[in-house]
Amino acid sequence: MVTRKAPGFRGLGEGRPRTTRLVVRAGAVALTGLAAMTGLTGCAGSSGDGPDELKRAQSAVSAKQQALTDAQAELTAKGSAFCTSSADYITALDRYGDVLHQTATTVGDVRTAGADLAKPREETASSAEAVVTAHQGVVTAQEELATAEAALAAVKATASGPATASGTGTASGTGTASGTATASGTATASSPSGSPAATPAVPDASIARVKQAEADFATAQKGITEGTPLVQAAEQFNAAAVALEMSWLGLFSDAGCLTGEQQKQAAAAVHDYSAALQTSLATAGYYKAEVDGVYGPATVEAVKSLQQANGLPVTGTVDKATDAALQSAVLAKGGAQAQQALASTAAVQQTLKLAGYWTGPVDGKWTPALTEALKDFQTALGVKPTGTVDAATISALEKAIADAGKSSAGPAPTSPPAATAKPAATPTGGSSASAKAS
Repeated sequence: MVTRKAPGFRGLGEGRPRTTRLVVRAGAVALTGLAAMTGLTGCAGSSGDGPDELKRAQSAVSAKQQALTDAQAELTAKGSAFCTSSADYITALDRYGDVLHQTATTVGDVRTAGADLAKPREETASSAEAVVTAHQGVVTAQEELATAEAALAAVKATASGPATASGTGTASGTGTASGTATASGTATASSPSGSPAATPAVPDASIARVKQAEADFATAQKGITEGTPLVQAAEQFNAAAVALEMSWLGLFSDAGCLTGEQQKQAAAAVHDYSAALQTSLATAGYYKAEVDGVYGPATVEAVKSLQQANGLPVTGTVDKATDAALQSAVLAKGGAQAQQALASTAAVQQTLKLAGYWTGPVDGKWTPALTEALKDFQTALGVKPTGTVDAATISALEKAIADAGKSSAGPAPTSPPAATAKPAATPTGGSSASAKAS
């Protein structure tokens, strides 16, 4: 049975690191740093001040280094605030999505349709914007430091002789600003020369999923009116809430809001959940691919097929109604398989009874006594006594039945052939029982 719990994400507000990798897209990297260059032009192009010029260039580098440190600290603080607000938003969403905790949907839940989500949503959006702004500040500080170091290198080169300034920023400043701006508060070793290329740590796909889920959730809210049947309204709203909560859980993880241990637990939980879901979908006949624990396209399509077959909102995520439909499908398949096994065992009992090797009831229950009776029958048939209805047993049984049929066409034998079943016994039951495990 598949459960929709995600234990790896429990305690979202506990033990979170003070950092986040939520960053802006590459467009923020295109800053020119003109203000810094304007302030340093005189230093880079003049050669008349000597030691004073060198001191001014060194002071400029120190100032830009401090500015970068401050910008990184601001990004760390804003990232921590984002993790806090997004955790609060996910917790509020879980009232309707029930991914982390199971709750019963009430009439009030459907009528209010998530009105209580407005404030945490706004706070999360605001904190995300603050992270974007802080990241842009880090990028700007990186560029300005690179410019200052290039100017310092030019001054040093001019003072030492021929102008060999390459603008590579090799001056004495530490200049270790990272171009990735991961909001870790520590500058990773990386030459600040040129414009740093900040790469978004949060995958575009995660951001796109959140945006789409938010839009779908808003649509679901608008689609619920006073005239919408309660069951239908609950299904639609829960489906949209689950999709939105799952997308935010993904973004929460991608943004670095989980500790290393929480990340491992979440990954393990998602894998186990996905594997169990795939197994149930396969049992129900909707999943044909390998059970690999990856909630990928094949799993999404299988869930959608299940939802379509049951007239549910097609989201590709397992909400309450989808989970109930899947459970029913699995139980139905399991019931059919159980009936088949029961019929197979009964057929073996009936065959052995007709052959004189079983005196117990024909009730479809496989017991140790039935195993021993089958072994005796196999020994009489001249095959290895395995206690299971294997291919050799079926073949020998069919031959014995055929021989018995030929004998019945002629004079009646004085005694029945050893270990031959009566003509009334058919191999149908024995054949179908071949699936019975020992």
